[in-house]
Amino acid sequence: MDQRQGSALTIPGAIIIAAAIIAVALIYVFKPAQAPALTTQNVQQPQRIEITLTPITASDHILGNPNAAVRIVEFSDPSCPFCKTFHPTMKKLIEEYGPTGNVAWVYRAFPLDKPDAQGRILHPNAGRESQAFECAAALGGNGAFWKYVHRLYEITPSDQGKSLDQKLLPDIAQFAGLDAVSFNECLTSGRFKEKIEKQYLDGINAGVSGTPTSIFVLSKPAPKSLDVIIADLQVQMGVPVIMSTDRLRIVMSGAVPESALKAILEPLLMEVK
Repeated sequence: MDQRQGSALTIPGAIIIAAAIIAVALIYVFKPAQAPALTTQNVQQPQRIEITLTPITASDHILGNPNAAVRIVEFSDPSCPFCKTFHPTMKKLIEEYGPTGNVAWVYRAFPLDKPDAQGRILHPNAGRESQAFECAAALGGNGAFWKYVHRLYEITPSDQGKSLDQKLLPDIAQFAGLDAVSFNECLTSGRFKEKIEKQYLDGINAGVSGTPTSIFVLSKPAPKSLDVIIADLQVQMGVPVIMSTDRLRIVMSGAVPESALKAILEPLLMEVK
């Protein structure tokens, strides 16, 4: 995820001590982990905080049912290699669960193109690329938006030190079935710069500090059984997960594997059957 003096030892004595240290280290390293079984009695309650998020509306970019019981709002950076890794995971997830009408994917921009304390900018092109997404939507609707997004993440470099050649942005527009001239006019005008900035600030207010960050927005409070699953994700997989105090928001940070997303999603869907 992108973010921001003693007595000297004799040689024989030293050898013996070193051998003992190595032996203990080997025993420690290769000893099987004996993790206690997680239950509702011994599990640590997941961290809960107030999570403020701008409501999902028709102005959002949604893949799936806008009124789905579980809507996953992803804050993403087009230049972020971790977002590139995570994008196919979300795409696969929505292909599997989207047709049921119970799960939807909401894309919001969180470009890391702001200077840090040292004046360094992680992804200088991210804001412009986020505006390119909006231009695609303005010219071709929701379908063109997602086609453009999928293509950009597909061809953007995986290396953190490399960035997408900006000359390719109009080519992606043509790939999405858009007129390149109209697209360039839109992008050059900067008409969506303010909208992208608002999405970024929305992410900040929601506690987003890096990309990708996924926020599960639920139609009703999460079941208590999910607390054990969240603890398991945190302990066994090291996945950072936070539950909102009203249990209607769940924040998951990083390019987590599909299994982690499903571990949260499946119990939620059981509640809507």
